[in-house]
Amino acid sequence: MEGKEEDVRLGANKFSERQPIGTAAQSQDEGKDYKEPPPAPFFEPEELGSWSFYRTGIAEFMATFLFLYITILTVMGVNNSSSKCASVGIQGIAWAFGGMIFALVYCTAGISGGHINPAVTFGLFLARKLSLTRAIFYIIMQCLGAICGAGVVKGYQKGLYGGGANVVAPGYTKGSGLGAEIIGTFVLVYTVFSATDAKRNARDSHVPLGGPQFTKFLRILAPLPIGFAVFLVHLATIPITGTGINPARSLGAAIIYNKDHAWDDMWIFWVGPFIGAALAAIYHQIVIRAIPFKSR
Repeated sequence: MEGKEEDVRLGANKFSERQPIGTAAQSQDEGKDYKEPPPAPFFEPEELGSWSFYRTGIAEFMATFLFLYITILTVMGVNNSSSKCASVGIQGIAWAFGGMIFALVYCTAGISGGHINPAVTFGLFLARKLSLTRAIFYIIMQCLGAICGAGVVKGYQKGLYGGGANVVAPGYTKGSGLGAEIIGTFVLVYTVFSATDAKRNARDSHVPLGGPQFTKFLRILAPLPIGFAVFLVHLATIPITGTGINPARSLGAAIIYNKDHAWDDMWIFWVGPFIGAALAAIYHQIVIRAIPFKSR
């Protein structure tokens, strides 16, 4: 019995129940086989004098431009087809969105982080992965890229252009549309956090499938789960809202389409994704990772 009591005492000392939220055992430095990136400063005006800062913004602009160009063009092809059998259908639209995110995140992750979405940028900002300066700049460039991408599609398809704008479908309430956008964005942003987690990469390096080489392979494939998450969310929510989960995508298509009904529900496609991104950031950082609010 004495031995068991000693075990209980040791366990109570090792796993204290009085740790404040956000400061769990992961915050201890001893025994770590990975290094947590330091939190980004809230405001960093020095970035404005660096060429690399503007280079990352240009990368976000180009990525969002190409994203809107391919995806809106795919939507136009489905909307203008004579029958569902003559087009790629909803599944094809979902693949276009998910596939482009996979390709573009792979291309730009090493330059700007491959956000291509103001909601992703907002979630990463809340997790202190980038400064407010960079977050605002990214969101502006993403929106400009989206507007230009949709504009190019309309430029040579004026007679066939149908917009591809996000609206809440008939039969659904605005609350249903908002809920779909919140949950859909949560899935996306949570996947982004999980696929880029430093602790996950360190853990996978110990997998017997190949150690560090296997980890390098997983990092290369990190855009795949992100693109697949976008694909699945589109399959689920295209019938409800046309699937926004990206305020820049919704804004760009609405500005170029420029019809009243495209603006009626625009608030849903900004409020919903930002709430979903915030919830994903809180869930991953505080609940899953238990990362401290303040560095000690």
